[in-house]
Amino acid sequence: MLGLIRFALATTLALAGAAASAAAQSYPNRPIRLIVSFPPGGAVDVIARTIGQPLGERLGQSVVIDNRPGSNGIIAADIAAHARPDGYTLFMGSDSLFEVNPHIYSRMAVHPMKDFVPIATLISNQLILAVNPTAVPVKDFPGFIDLAKRTSPPLFYASIGNGSMHHLAMELLKTTAKIDLTHVPYKGGGPAGIAVLSGQNAVMFGGGSVVPMIKSGKLKGLAVSAKKRSPTLPELPTIDSFYPGYEVTIWQGLFAPVGTPPEIVEKLRTEVNAVLAMPIVGQRLVASGSGEPSILPLEEFTAMIRRDYERYGEIIRQIGLKVD
Repeated sequence: MLGLIRFALATTLALAGAAASAAAQSYPNRPIRLIVSFPPGGAVDVIARTIGQPLGERLGQSVVIDNRPGSNGIIAADIAAHARPDGYTLFMGSDSLFEVNPHIYSRMAVHPMKDFVPIATLISNQLILAVNPTAVPVKDFPGFIDLAKRTSPPLFYASIGNGSMHHLAMELLKTTAKIDLTHVPYKGGGPAGIAVLSGQNAVMFGGGSVVPMIKSGKLKGLAVSAKKRSPTLPELPTIDSFYPGYEVTIWQGLFAPVGTPPEIVEKLRTEVNAVLAMPIVGQRLVASGSGEPSILPLEEFTAMIRRDYERYGEIIRQIGLKVD
């Protein structure tokens, strides 16, 4: 009897494995849904569409962008995490969701490190400190710091959401430069940029969505958050050159719900990396200010997430940042 049970179990596992292998070989045979945490118009949306189209062409199926903004990526992550793990629902996840949110939210409907399988890094980027030139009539970064110290009540600053890297970067600047600013969160880079452009807010850290506004003169760029200058706006100094040690960089990655067959994950990783290696894709990403293509081995990607989870957790504890 025991032998029959073992035989039945082995047969079931073999059939399941064969079914998964067959599914992976025929994958994909219908459109793929890519859930994005931010609204159309911002840097993250630009990245998704720049990569999604050639990825769909390589896979032979459309990649449909599904924008689900709100709660610093938690809303989109919750939808993606509970989707069927068959490779037809993917998630474009940001650093803040994995490395910041667990430290600032007392409760989360999703556990990013447990609920997702990493597929590939997509881009790495830095943030740009930009001001409304009418509301903040300064010539440079030191002028902004001086004005912020003298202004009462404090200037308002926009971010793409509570707990975003844009939010964390400004809170870190406040602590580092000993200035006071009032936070106004928005649901994405597009709405935040419009708020600063209209004068509702004076300043923000932005990504690709603010680059066209800076180049047109509608916003004034003052400095960048990384330790190297921006290839898109090389005239801007680094904040680190004024306050050594200051650094905030951002990344976006592609993830699948946990349980997605490894063969499908590997196929997606191969195709995504091939797309990122295409010169035209890199040129479009850099030109839009959305970042530079980032191709990392899976081991380095997962190690980076764990390392920065600890790093930003320490910063958050130091500045006492909590959202709820």
